[in-house]
Amino acid sequence: MPDQPAPPSAHAPLPVLDPAEQRVLGCLLEKEVTVPASYPLTLNAVRSACNQSSSREPVVDYDEPEVHAALRSLKDEGLVGVTWQDSGRRTMKYVQRAAVAWSLTDEARALLTVLLLRGAQQPGALRTRTERLHTFETREDVTACLERLAAAEPPLVARLERLPREQDHRWVHLLGPVEEAQAERAPTASGAEGESVLAQGAEARDERVRRTYDTVASSYADALSEELAGLPFERWLLDRVVAEVGSAPVVEVGTGPGHVAAHLTAAGVTATGLDLSPAMVEQARLRHPGTTYEVGDLRRLMRPAAADGWGAVLGWYSLIHLAPSELPAALESLLRPLRPGGVLLLALHAGEGLLTGTEWFGHEVDQRVVLHRPAEVVALLERAGLTEVEWYLRGPRTSRGETTQRLYVLARSGVRPA
Repeated sequence: MPDQPAPPSAHAPLPVLDPAEQRVLGCLLEKEVTVPASYPLTLNAVRSACNQSSSREPVVDYDEPEVHAALRSLKDEGLVGVTWQDSGRRTMKYVQRAAVAWSLTDEARALLTVLLLRGAQQPGALRTRTERLHTFETREDVTACLERLAAAEPPLVARLERLPREQDHRWVHLLGPVEEAQAERAPTASGAEGESVLAQGAEARDERVRRTYDTVASSYADALSEELAGLPFERWLLDRVVAEVGSAPVVEVGTGPGHVAAHLTAAGVTATGLDLSPAMVEQARLRHPGTTYEVGDLRRLMRPAAADGWGAVLGWYSLIHLAPSELPAALESLLRPLRPGGVLLLALHAGEGLLTGTEWFGHEVDQRVVLHRPAEVVALLERAGLTEVEWYLRGPRTSRGETTQRLYVLARSGVRPA
C-alpha cells in the first residue's frame, strides 16, 4: 500500500473543500458511527451514501468519477485514508482521518458531520439530527459545543447572523463554501396575512386565543366532544399512534375539551391533555375524569415525570393560531421531550392566509385561524430530522360545516443506535 500523507496538524489552516468533498467527508464520518459493520466503505458505498435522499441537503446525484476525485483530493489533504480488505479479491476501502486530525470529541464530531451533510442549521435542528451520532440533552448543550468549536484554533464553525423570521441563529462549518438553500433561509413564508396575527405581539395573540376559548369552552365541548364518532380517518390515525407507543405515555397539546386524549386513554395508553385555556381544561376534567388534563403552553412542553420522554406528542389543531414564522420554534418544543423513536402527529388547516370570525358557537369572539402550506410543514419536519414522514390531505366535510382542507402529518423522531 502506498504511504499515506500525514494528517493535518490540529493548528494547521483548514482546507477549503468543495461541495462534493464536504459531502464525502460527512458521509464517512456518519457511516463510521451508524453502520460500523460496513465500515470502511468501498467507492460504491461512498457514492450511495452521498446520493441518499434522506438526511442530506441538497440531494445530489454524483457519479463514480466525481466521488473518486473527491476521495483523492481528501486523501491528499490527509483527511481520508485507504485500506485493503480481502473478500474474495482485494478491495480498496476508505476511512476518514479528520476526527483524529482535529481532535474531535464525540459531540463535536456529530455536529460537524451534520453540518457537512445538511448545511447551515439552528441548534434545535442540530440536536434532533445528531440523535443517531450523539445525544445532546438540551439545545443549550448543542450551543455550548458549537461555541467551543468556534473558539478552537483554527475555528471549525461560525455563527451566522439571524435572518428575518428566524427564531435562533444558524451555524455553519468553515471547511469550504456552503450553498444555503432558500428553503432553509425562509422555510415558513406563507405570506403576510398569516403573520398578521403577531401585529400586536405574541403575548397579545396568546391572550386573545385564551380569551376566545375560555368564552366558548362549554358550547365548544357540547358541540364537538363526540365528533370522532363521525371521523373514521381521524380515528384510524389516532389508533395508529396507540399501536406505535406501547406502554409509553402520550400527550396531546391544545387538548380543548379533551375528547382526543380521552379516546387515547380508552384505547389503553396513558394520555395527558394540555391546553392554554383554563376553561377548556375544566371542561375536559368534567367530561373525561379518567384522563389527566393540565393548563399549559405547548411551547414549554416538558418530559413526563416517570419516563425518558413522551412516546407520542399530538398537536391536534393546536398550531392553527401560530404565525408561519413561529412554526419552527413550536415544532422544536414538541420534539424536544419526545423519546427516541417517538411519534409526532399534527392536524392543521391547510392552505394559505387567515380565516377570521366574530361569532363562534353563539358567542362574540375575535377568532383568527392561520392556514399552513402542507409542503412547508412537511419540509420543516424533515429538516428537523424526523423520519418516516407521512402526510395526508383531505377535503372539507361540508356536512359538518367545514370550509378548509385538513392536513395530517405523522412522523417519527430519530432512533438511537442499538
